[in-house]
Amino acid sequence: MPPKTASELPNFVGKSEPFLRALAMVERMARFDAPVLIQGETGTGKELAARAIHYLSSRRQAPFVALNCGAVPDTLIETELFGYERGAFTDARQATSGLVAAADGGTLFLDELDSLPQRAQVSLLRFLQDKTYRSVGGRQDRISNVRIIAAASPRLHRLLDDGSFRDDLAFRINVLLLEMPPLRDRIGDPQLLAEHFVRRHARHYDVAERPFSESSRRWLADYRWPGNVRELDNVVQRALLLSDAAVLDLQPFAGIMFSRPATALGSAAPSSPLLRAEAQDASLPRYNDARAHALSNFEQDYLRQLMTAAAGNVTRAASMAGKERRALGRMLKKYGI
Repeated sequence: MPPKTASELPNFVGKSEPFLRALAMVERMARFDAPVLIQGETGTGKELAARAIHYLSSRRQAPFVALNCGAVPDTLIETELFGYERGAFTDARQATSGLVAAADGGTLFLDELDSLPQRAQVSLLRFLQDKTYRSVGGRQDRISNVRIIAAASPRLHRLLDDGSFRDDLAFRINVLLLEMPPLRDRIGDPQLLAEHFVRRHARHYDVAERPFSESSRRWLADYRWPGNVRELDNVVQRALLLSDAAVLDLQPFAGIMFSRPATALGSAAPSSPLLRAEAQDASLPRYNDARAHALSNFEQDYLRQLMTAAAGNVTRAASMAGKERRALGRMLKKYGI
C-alpha cells in the first residue's frame, strides 16, 4: 500500500506547529502536478520534502531523480540535465542521455537552484515553458514528461534583486512554494528527533538504546542548531557510538573530539621538579599533531560562526569565506556541521 499522508513516510518526525504546517502543504502539493519551489536553510529537509511530494503523487511509480546544481561545474550542468550527442565536445565518443530523460514520467529534483548558472537557467526556462529540450550538440527537439521540484536557499531573493537569477525562471518554478522551517523554530521537535535518531542508529549499529541526560534535554531545546536536522543527527550518532555512559550527554559531542595532553584533561601535576619535567615531556604532543589539533579547533569554531552568519546557507557561506563551495561543503561534512 502506498503512503497516503506525509506522516506515514519514514523520517518525518515532529509535532511542532511550523512542521505540521509544512507537512500539510506537502500533502496538498502532491495532489497537483505543478512545479514546486522549496525554500529553507541547509539541513532543514528540503530533499526529504521533495521526495515526499513525489511519493505521495500520481507519479510515485516513476523515477525520482535528484541533481545538486551546486555540485556540478558550470560547464557541465547542461550536459547533466539534457545529455549530449556524439562529437559535441572532445570526449563525447557516444551520445548520452541526461537526467531530464532519466526522470521521464517522474520527478526531477533540482537542489540548490540558486547555484544554477545563467546559461543553464535559459535552457531550463525553455524546458519549463513547453516541456521540450535539446541535447548539447543536438539539433532535434525532444519532449519529456517531468515534474520539476526545486530547492533553494534564502539567498535566492538577493540573486533575484541583483539580476543574477532570472525573474522569469523563478516565476515558472515558483507555482507552489513550500517553506521548510529551521529547527530552532520547531519547539519540542529537537528532542523527538534526537530520540528517533537514537532508535535508528541503535538498530543500524546493533548497540543498546540509551536515554538522554537532563542537561542534554535542556541543551536540545536551547541550542540554535545552525546545521538544523542534519547537525542534530550527526551529534546524536556521535554520542551513541563514542560514549559508554548509561545516559547520553550530547554537549561534549557537538564537535569532533580530539585527544589532548594529559595536563589538559585535569590530571594532577607531579610534585617533584624532575617528575614534572618528565611528565611535561611525555605529555607534549609532536609538532604536527599539535598543529593539526589547533587547526581542527580553529576550523570548527570558524565554520560554526560562519554558518550562523550565513543563516545556514552553504553557498552564501562559501562566498563570505572566499572558498569554493564544494571545498566548504567537504569541511562542513567532515565536522558534522
